[in-house]
Amino acid sequence: MKEPIRVGMGEYKVGRYPEILTCIGLGSCVAIALYDVKLRLAGLSHIMLPKGAEAKNASNPAKFADSAINLLMKVMQRHGSAAKDVTAKIFGGANMFPMIQGNHLGPVGLRNSIAVKETLAKKKIEIVAEDLGGHWGRTIFFDTEDGSVRVRDARGEERIY
Repeated sequence: MKEPIRVGMGEYKVGRYPEILTCIGLGSCVAIALYDVKLRLAGLSHIMLPKGAEAKNASNPAKFADSAINLLMKVMQRHGSAAKDVTAKIFGGANMFPMIQGNHLGPVGLRNSIAVKETLAKKKIEIVAEDLGGHWGRTIFFDTEDGSVRVRDARGEERIY
């Protein structure tokens, strides 16, 4: 089996069959897996925060839900993808430290999840699967062959979406 392509925090990558894209150790971050079934083209983004406007340093737009999805779609479109052919699966957004409520806007994991959903809705990209929230981390493996995502969580559970 080929070594998976790792997508780190504040990064996004695009791959084609037979590649596998992975995000390791998602906590409050959210992984956005975009898939074009016609081209077997996959894009994976590992966002850290909801909106660049809320950050002190927004120099890396791939860190934020609102801008990372736009960047990822542009790259996929350069590879021939049409927005109407793309679906999304989203993972993470955990409240890793429930005793800490985050800032006045609420826990960052929840805010990340909301921002991702709002941005995908604006772009008219359908969310076909999600595994969000909880108090545990996740690692995901995104298979470009069929768009499936295997989720392994810190509790030892594994699911395929």
